[in-house]
Amino acid sequence: MATGIVWGCSFLFIKYSLGFLTPFGVAFMRCALGALTLVLIAATKRISLPKELVVWCHLWVVAMCLNIVPGVLFALAETRTTSIVAGIINALTPLTTLFFILVVFREEAMKRYQLVGLGVGLVGVLLVLGVWQGFGSNPWWAVVALLGAVTLYGISFPYTRKFLIPRGIAPVSMASAQLILAAVTLLPAFLVDGMNGHALSAHAVLGVLALGIFGSGFAFMWNFRVQVAAGSSIASTVTYLTPVVAVVVGVIFLHEPLTWFEPVGGLIVLLGAAIGQGRIRRFT
Repeated sequence: MATGIVWGCSFLFIKYSLGFLTPFGVAFMRCALGALTLVLIAATKRISLPKELVVWCHLWVVAMCLNIVPGVLFALAETRTTSIVAGIINALTPLTTLFFILVVFREEAMKRYQLVGLGVGLVGVLLVLGVWQGFGSNPWWAVVALLGAVTLYGISFPYTRKFLIPRGIAPVSMASAQLILAAVTLLPAFLVDGMNGHALSAHAVLGVLALGIFGSGFAFMWNFRVQVAAGSSIASTVTYLTPVVAVVVGVIFLHEPLTWFEPVGGLIVLLGAAIGQGRIRRFT
């Protein structure tokens, strides 16, 4: 639950961070601050970073899919969309995870209820975007960026379960190494185009600190723990809570407008995810 709440607030924190950072700057700072947080935690607990090169290579792939590219894409999209839309689209993660488990990693044969879940989720996304009015105020490229980010999230969970979880590495060790790799990879882009030239504000500074320390630090450590304990499919379900939190904080703190079809579509997306994972037995 803590992970879902933190990630739900992350879309608010991204909005605040964009007050003085570019999308590259937001992605880098959240990874750098998250890495620093987890390295300190690991040092306190005397947990070492992974030693095998192959593990670092796998973690870099996970960092690309979970931190680097999605971090830039979500921040880029939020320059033109509300944090509410970003948070609701993020709820697609269980469905994209299911898709890659079934189609790409082929860990199990596809069942009828899983197809139904994917179809229901797609309908929910179309409703969230209000496609009958041409995406409303959301430019097409921002929608593509959001969908691209959650697609990469869907790859990261089964990839982690297949190549990293069986190695028995401590969650804080994996999360620390992953964020270090993400920060190092994003550093050149940050140095070239990290600041947008706007003045610092208390909201922006607090936003990037919260985004890095909690949204990328503690949350990714908690996420690895859930994957170790329950698997990638269950870990991805933290996004059931994420859109609810994103809507609430977006309305309260950013005073963002909320249309009737955004929460309704979000509920349909969550329904599709629940059906696809066999949580609603009528379709199994």
